[in-house]
Amino acid sequence: MDLFQAMTVYVKVVDAGSMTAAAQSCGMSTTMVGNHLRALEQRLGVSLLKRTTRKQSLTEFGSLYYQRCLEVLGLVAGSEQLAEQVHSEAPKGLLRITAPPAFGAERLAPALSEFSRRHPQIQLDVMLSNQSVDLIDSGFDVAIRLGELHPSSLIARPLQNYTMTLCASPDYLTRRGTPHAPADLQQHDCLAFAYPSTDDWRNAGKQWRLRGPEGEVEIAVSGPMTINSSQALHRAAVEGMGIVMLPDALVGPDLRAGKLVALLPGYQPPYRSMHLLYAQDRYRLPKLRAFVDFVLEHWAR
Repeated sequence: MDLFQAMTVYVKVVDAGSMTAAAQSCGMSTTMVGNHLRALEQRLGVSLLKRTTRKQSLTEFGSLYYQRCLEVLGLVAGSEQLAEQVHSEAPKGLLRITAPPAFGAERLAPALSEFSRRHPQIQLDVMLSNQSVDLIDSGFDVAIRLGELHPSSLIARPLQNYTMTLCASPDYLTRRGTPHAPADLQQHDCLAFAYPSTDDWRNAGKQWRLRGPEGEVEIAVSGPMTINSSQALHRAAVEGMGIVMLPDALVGPDLRAGKLVALLPGYQPPYRSMHLLYAQDRYRLPKLRAFVDFVLEHWAR
């Protein structure tokens, strides 16, 4: 028995005054109306209606149950209206976002200007961090995350891979020469990123991996500085301090402007997968749907 439908039929019978009138209102046969009432009374173990050949009337319990049915059906109808309102209203409210620092600063933040013009009623709260914060516990609506994902109940939408480039400034290459093979890097000043001990790339700072014609090679590098800031490595490289391996999101403009030069074109630095994460139940919120659509429009794989 569909309890919700049976309650609806019962209310129609009471309001219409007869099963025949209720059947017409519900668009079903009188027999089906009677079946719903009998099933409901059997479930409750008590009579709801007093029936005679001429009329029907409510039992004492039937009157109380009728009032309770009105409350329940009203709550259900109100909930559906609320859901319809949420779906139809303009995206608005506070949207909390977390993203990696380099991608967030160089790609996401400039794009958010366009997002804000499209959705002026959404207020953005953005945290740039390499830490994988818990979305639910930390109160974030959505995350852009690098690397392999751990199993969870979150929805993960794949984005373009987070690629990197090996590069140095023209000034550095004039002074120290240009490496032509991965092994040549051991004779150069290589500036390393200090990954946290919990990061899956924690050994990548001093062991650079490159994929070339002979497969993947790993080179032990050294240099005058290790630092936990991509932006700092970027600035140091532009100033001629050494060779760096940095995200394209960060060095792309300087590569195009000639302030940095890409090295070892036959060898590809490693890349990291990138995903957009959010809780499935929060996707109903217009503000989150708007942001998900925007990110996929710009960076979907």
